[in-house]
Amino acid sequence: MPHILVIEDDEITAREIVLELAAHGISADRVHDGQQGFQRALEPHYDAITLDLMLPGMDGLTLVKQLRERGIATPVLMISALGDVDERVRGLRAGGDDYLTKPFAPDEMAARIEVLLRRHQQQHPAQTKLRVADLELDVITRTARRGSRELTLLPTEYRLLEFLMRYPGQVLTRAMIFESVWGLRFDPGTNLIDVHIARLRRKVDNEGEPPIIRTVRGSGYRLG
Repeated sequence: MPHILVIEDDEITAREIVLELAAHGISADRVHDGQQGFQRALEPHYDAITLDLMLPGMDGLTLVKQLRERGIATPVLMISALGDVDERVRGLRAGGDDYLTKPFAPDEMAARIEVLLRRHQQQHPAQTKLRVADLELDVITRTARRGSRELTLLPTEYRLLEFLMRYPGQVLTRAMIFESVWGLRFDPGTNLIDVHIARLRRKVDNEGEPPIIRTVRGSGYRLG
């Protein structure tokens, strides 16, 4: 299921966007200000973003420009009020992928998001083989190897390893892992992730091999 970030400070508009996306089989998280939206947009598990231009904290133009400067290629649908033609053009030049004016038909918004998702998938096809150091994962055969030995992974361990390997060197928080691997909202009181990481680490990091799954204290985990 595609996962969208909705950055919108108007409660009614945000609710319309989230409900319409859900009707199209697309899940969405919503934040109401630009600064928080920017921090969430840095997370790797969003497939697209709807972005209001006029936001508290950080305006939409600044937000999308800073995302592109950091190499974040997540497609962005910019949303603006009628009459902001110059702002929309500036937004597309800053790195937005499409724009929509308020008021808009919710089904048109969802259709534009679906187009952005398809276009992004065509431009950035998913890798079928992931490699980090001597660790390799084949997403077609769903097999994993470290060096010359094959790893026997349970389904959740496989999903966890695949998620880690898609973002090598990047610190992935427990919330990001929980939402992406289990598809659930993160519960700070659970040790589920730590248990599965420990099991996966025992299979991936044999004695005598350099550890490849690393704990980043207070933050999460990093591969490589």
